[in-house]
Amino acid sequence: MDTTMELDELKRAWQSLGRQLERHDAIQLQLLRDSKLDKARRSLRPLLWGQCLQLLLGVGLIALGVACWTRSTDMPALLATGIVVHAFGVAHVALAGIVMGLAGSIDYGAPVLDIHKRTALLMRLQAINGHVCGAPWWVMWVVVVVAFAGLGDGIDPTASVPAWISISLAVGVAGLLATWGWSLWSWRTRRRAMPGADTADRADGCDGIRRSQRHLEELARFERE
Repeated sequence: MDTTMELDELKRAWQSLGRQLERHDAIQLQLLRDSKLDKARRSLRPLLWGQCLQLLLGVGLIALGVACWTRSTDMPALLATGIVVHAFGVAHVALAGIVMGLAGSIDYGAPVLDIHKRTALLMRLQAINGHVCGAPWWVMWVVVVVAFAGLGDGIDPTASVPAWISISLAVGVAGLLATWGWSLWSWRTRRRAMPGADTADRADGCDGIRRSQRHLEELARFERE
């Protein structure tokens, strides 16, 4: 009888210890999850600040473009310059808003795999943003300078294009094509090296997204173990 009671007590104690260990593991996992998800969220803050600046820049470009083309309806070159700057500003505002909207809509209470998929989509979108609003500055800085010049008075519509503009545009186009070419080559190289893997373009501005993904990957590995 005593032996049976001792065995029952030992069994109950063992079960209680097992439940305590399970609760301890669950608490530790939740603490780790909260820590990693918080780090993943904070890693995206530089991206959000950068997109806020891009949005403000886009508003400025829109204002400059409108001011230029509305004053230059009788000068085709400046009219086209203003329209291009206006459109470039709209692209800045639109893409910055889309990136911020996607980053802000990530649900960190969702499964880790779902969060990782959202950040992968964010990476691809930011890569597009970099190609549309970043790389073209090789050329667009010249266009913006011309747009500012178009705001002045006394512009001679018959004057020839200054040599520095032609040279700068030529250098800018070469730099833009080289940037896009290098990006395409890098993408194809990664695709051949890692068939089937996510080979989204590693454009500038994606460092925070990559850090966020590393935290998510560490959490996913821990949850699998």
